[in-house]
Amino acid sequence: MARLRKDGDPNPDWRPFVVSVKKARLRDGASVSVDQYEASQAQLKASMAILSSFYAMMVNDGVVPANPVIQIRQKSRFIVKSSEPAPVRRLSRLQWEYVLDTAEDLAAREPARYERSLFVLHCLYSMYLRVSELVPGEHGTPVMGNFRKDLDQNWWFHVVGKGKKARRIVVSDDMLDALRRYRTHLQLTPLPMADDTGPLLPKAKGRGAIASTRQVRVLVQEMFDRAFERMRADGLEEDALELKASSAHWLRHTGISEDVRIRPREHVRDDAGHASMATTDRYVDSDMRERHASGKRKATRE
Repeated sequence: MARLRKDGDPNPDWRPFVVSVKKARLRDGASVSVDQYEASQAQLKASMAILSSFYAMMVNDGVVPANPVIQIRQKSRFIVKSSEPAPVRRLSRLQWEYVLDTAEDLAAREPARYERSLFVLHCLYSMYLRVSELVPGEHGTPVMGNFRKDLDQNWWFHVVGKGKKARRIVVSDDMLDALRRYRTHLQLTPLPMADDTGPLLPKAKGRGAIASTRQVRVLVQEMFDRAFERMRADGLEEDALELKASSAHWLRHTGISEDVRIRPREHVRDDAGHASMATTDRYVDSDMRERHASGKRKATRE
């Protein structure tokens, strides 16, 4: 259930804590449906962290003698300690290829409507951009001049992202081709100069840049929906349903997951803007493959 409606207003039916709806006891001979509420582990841990900080402040001020949350976190039966990292939400290689092929086909048929969507997909996947890094915000307005060439003729994309941290991202050959295609569609020079202040994602009508992340998500979601229909038509029902549940941010996860297989991890870390290598290591699933392969043929009898 979406938190916001399509018009941007809060969705009155949004129930973030509903886990399931089950048939409850009979009342006057009729079954009654009751919503079952249960906080997730992430919500519980976040709440505990907030409460612990609050009590730590009161301990420092001498209001209370000790922080009770420390003991609660250690012994609570509701908090599950897991040694496994949370799975990275990403598209499979097959799903990504369907999304990209769909966008390319649509852009070839209706360039005025879909070339921008295709370019957005490339930015999110190839440069691991967050959706917020494509639109104006506290960090400024992304412009074409954020693509810059260094003295070695290598192209970089300069961005100020999460936490107002500036970073520069390697622009691959495929990403550079996508930029050339998009700028040619906009009737601009194939590649920008460093002083190019044109918006990275101009509005379809009028002047200026796309103003909100919601607009970018709508562009991506349409590509997902179109790819979903193609996958279903090709008999890939399970893959299509998984794609249906994805979001634009999954493209960043997908790009990082694909690249940690072939690039040095520290290079991926810097391009992604991760604060530590531990964050990047969450995207490495080769160890899980080897672990599964070693146990797959384990026999119950000699």
